[in-house]
Amino acid sequence: MLGFLFWLLLLFLCWPLALLALVLYPLFWLVLLPFRLVGIGVEAVFSLLRAIVLLPARVLGGGPVR
Repeated sequence: MLGFLFWLLLLFLCWPLALLALVLYPLFWLVLLPFRLVGIGVEAVFSLLRAIVLLPARVLGGGPVR
């Protein structure tokens, strides 16, 4: 919502720049999409490694206190 209000302010102050931002935002989002997907994959790999490393402690009873 705040981003929309900033865009409306930009539209009021400089409408050509606001329209350019409106057109370029989806392209910018598409360019950044592969980096987001790689970040999700890297986070999943680190979570898997953490689970593997902590598995012996959890099996021996060192898990979270209930």
